Amino acid sequence: MTWTAPEATRTPGSLVAGERETLTGFLNWFRSTLLQKCAGLTGEQLAERTVPPSNLALLGLVRHMAKVERTWFRQRFAGQELEPLYDPAKGKDADFEDLDPARAAEDYAQLVEECRLADEIVAGASLDDSFTHNGEVYSLRLIHVHMIGEYARHIGHADLVRERLDGVTGA
Repeated sequence: MTWTAPEATRTPGSLVAGERETLTGFLNWFRSTLLQKCAGLTGEQLAERTVPPSNLALLGLVRHMAKVERTWFRQRFAGQELEPLYDPAKGKDADFEDLDPARAAEDYAQLVEECRLADEIVAGASLDDSFTHNGEVYSLRLIHVHMIGEYARHIGHADLVRERLDGVTGA
């Protein structure tokens, strides 16, 4: 049986909430929007690069965002020492380039799990909590803003890839 990405329901956030709820609401909305862009597609379709000469594919975006979630929330903010998600010997862009349609379900599940773990880590933290990375101090607030921007940029890419793949467009 061929795996197909499940339907995803976008998680709407409040338009009048305080800072914390607004940031987490928008981050969750963008996370669920990326998953929605993948809904109904097989591993083969998710791995297809539809916008040459770009190496972008929906599966690469899913893998990339799993890596970014893991890096910012678990490794940098929480200070967890974790193995890289993708083989460093395959280059820094292995998340985009080393795609295997047969592993699409695992890659999709990895993103969902990284989001869950990130939420678990920050549940009791203050937006003012900080960490130092490469000599710079970062706050949890900045991570949320950065992640919202990262997702927003890549959802724009996902829109183009999906439209070229099967004509599906949408918000």
